Formats: sequence, C-alpha cells, structure tokens
Amino acid sequence: MRLPIIKQLVHFIEEKDEDFILETIETLEELSMNESLKDHEIDVVGELLSNLYGAIEVREKINSGFSEREALNDFMQRVLKSIDKN
Repeated sequence: MRLPIIKQLVHFIEEKDEDFILETIETLEELSMNESLKDHEIDVVGELLSNLYGAIEVREKINSGFSEREALNDFMQRVLKSIDKN
C-alpha cells in the first residue's frame, strides 16, 4: 500500500463519488480471476485493490469525524500492526 496513492484516491472520492472506486474494485476483482495472468500481474492488481480498499476505509473515517491526517495515520498504524503479527 502506498499512502500517497490512497490520499489521492480519497480526494478523488471527495470530488467525484465512491461508486467509481467500488466499480473499479469489482472490475479488478473479476480481472484477477483470469487464469492467464502472470504472478507479477496478479501482484499489481492486488496492490491496486489494496490501495482502493484503503481509500474507502480512510474516507469512512473522515466521514465519521476524523481529520484526513488522523484517518490516514490510523489506517497505516492498523496496516503496520497486522504486518507485525505475521
């Protein structure tokens, strides 16, 4: 996950609509089921999906009253904690 990409996607959701992101997620998930994809292509799709889901989570936190900075920091702390558990 890349924080600058998540931040940009959060701004995109604010300017446009979350539905664009949800439809993109649906499309990428469908694409990821294609058996002809190579491992590195699957990795790229997975990275894109992680960033898209991250942006949705951050946006939900902002909508619940967090500042953008607090929402981004909280999200990244949760990600880092989940990585440390493995």
